[in-house]
Amino acid sequence: MGMDRKIEKKTWTLKRFLMIAGVLAFASLSVYAFWFMDVRSTLNVEREKLTIATVQEDTFQEFIQVTGTVQPIQTIYLDAIEGGVVQEVFLESGTMVEEGDTILTLTNSGLQLQVMQQTSGLYDQINNVRNSRLNLEQNTLQLQDQLASAKSQMEILKSQYDRQKKLVERDLISEQEFQTTKENYEYQKRRYELTYESYKKDSIQTITQLRQLNNSEDRMFQNLEAVQQILDNLSVTAPISGQLSTIELNQGQSISSGERIGQVDIMDGYKVRVAIDEYHLSRITQGLRGSFPFDGQSHELVITKIYPVINNGQFEVDMEFVNKAPEGLRRGQTVRIRLELGESASAVQIPRGGFYQTTGGNWVFVVNESEGKAYRRDIRLGRQNPEYFEVLNGVSPGEKVITSSYDTFGDNEVLVLE
Repeated sequence: MGMDRKIEKKTWTLKRFLMIAGVLAFASLSVYAFWFMDVRSTLNVEREKLTIATVQEDTFQEFIQVTGTVQPIQTIYLDAIEGGVVQEVFLESGTMVEEGDTILTLTNSGLQLQVMQQTSGLYDQINNVRNSRLNLEQNTLQLQDQLASAKSQMEILKSQYDRQKKLVERDLISEQEFQTTKENYEYQKRRYELTYESYKKDSIQTITQLRQLNNSEDRMFQNLEAVQQILDNLSVTAPISGQLSTIELNQGQSISSGERIGQVDIMDGYKVRVAIDEYHLSRITQGLRGSFPFDGQSHELVITKIYPVINNGQFEVDMEFVNKAPEGLRRGQTVRIRLELGESASAVQIPRGGFYQTTGGNWVFVVNESEGKAYRRDIRLGRQNPEYFEVLNGVSPGEKVITSSYDTFGDNEVLVLE
């Protein structure tokens, strides 16, 4: 009986080979896709509709655009010190005036009556002071007269006393007669001494009182002069020489006390009053420069005065011309000024564009010309001005970026430029 032969099973069948080959191929494709293929989201865009700019390294100047109004270099305002009714207008708005020229006069009957009453009262006080001084002087004269009389009586009795003293020593007169003369002399001597002491004290007091009266009289005369000047304030005069500008003034018109009725402008030169957003207040200092074009040339200005009061979100500064103001400039004219906020320095920069509204300056699309594509890349911006952004890192000079709006790009990371 013949033995059965064991048939060996084939290990590498065609089917198994194909299966393994397919798995390897899939694995290889997966590895390739993972390491080499770009799986980022892609969008096709038309190149003609894009704005592409080249990153450059150049001098960067941070500045803002502001609007200013041309004004005379100096202005003195005219305010009515006293109120009243316009009596006569001597000079019209727009005329050139000299210092001291009368512009208009006012009348105020109530004020005039008040001034008359105050004047009368002051004159009464002045007369009272003069009467008090006269009384003091008369009292001094009376004391001097009393002192002179006492001295004269004392001297007469002293001579009599001295003569009788010699006589009584020779027993030529009685002792009683001598004692009477002696007592009279000593009385007159004591009377003179008391009168002199009274006169001396009174003199010291009189000098003090006279000094006070004189000072009081001086003050009254000053007050009198000031009261009389109140009526002078009813005449409005030019404080300086220049061009007069006033509100409409007509005879019989009522003007309130403190009301601004006009101004006088010194026309030797001009300055520019500039309104700036309050956001920049901390960075604005005297000495900052700006410029504006006029009549085909650029004219430089410098900040000379800052008004830090905020009004409607803005504050104001005065800027004066570094050189002479240009011919043809007129008061009230508006100019657009490029105001520099700091020193210029070299920096990598890209032009401003609509991309900023979408990205906030955190990333841009960088163009690869050889591939015809643009790739999203993170960047960091620094300072800015109305024309450029300063780029701190993310792109290099010579690279090209898309600066137009990204509104239609969505979340795509690669743009194919058609």
